[in-house]
Amino acid sequence: MKEVGAFEAKNKLGQLLDMAERGEEVVITRHGKEVARLVPPKTAVNRSDARDAAQRIREMSQGVKLAGIRIKDLINEGRR
Repeated sequence: MKEVGAFEAKNKLGQLLDMAERGEEVVITRHGKEVARLVPPKTAVNRSDARDAAQRIREMSQGVKLAGIRIKDLINEGRR
């Protein structure tokens, strides 16, 4: 992780963006205090994993009751 002052960051933004693109994290400081972080973008979402996770959540919620109240009833109540 590289740490740079705000003035230097302003003058070298292109280089700092290249670093972030390569996966490096850059901390930008002002008077020695951290004020921002330049981080690489998150990786793309794996749709298959997301669908699998959603299906597992649905399966876990089947038949779940809260003191005799079904979650589905609470959801429907909130939609009114």
